Amino acid sequence: MSEWVAAEVLSEVEAAWNAAARDWNVQAFGALYAPDALFFGGRKGQSVGEAGILAYFASYLGVIESATLALTDQQFIRLGSDCFLAQGYGEFTFFLAGNKTSKARLRTTLVIASIDGAWRIRQHHFSNEPESPPI
Repeated sequence: MSEWVAAEVLSEVEAAWNAAARDWNVQAFGALYAPDALFFGGRKGQSVGEAGILAYFASYLGVIESATLALTDQQFIRLGSDCFLAQGYGEFTFFLAGNKTSKARLRTTLVIASIDGAWRIRQHHFSNEPESPPI
């Protein structure tokens, strides 16, 4: 798999994420992830597997009405013929309940694999960039 192919696949995953975020569709988010996916998002704790990931996105119902994500500055590592890691940044705009908006720029790491002929996220880790080392 070339970096170009990985970038194209990542673009497709990003578009599907944005489609799910358009009306904060929990089931559509869940369909983007492998059944055994591991997930660190914007809440405390770790979400594991389909049930954990669905619960994570459902926890924002009534809070986030819609969102957009632009993945930027992505670097790629091929992990296998049908699996790669993408790391860079995500530029989010959140449209919140009560006509509020917020923006965030997070570090992003995704492992994406072809599972039963479809590209799915196997590992998702988004985090704030620290202002200083945590020492």
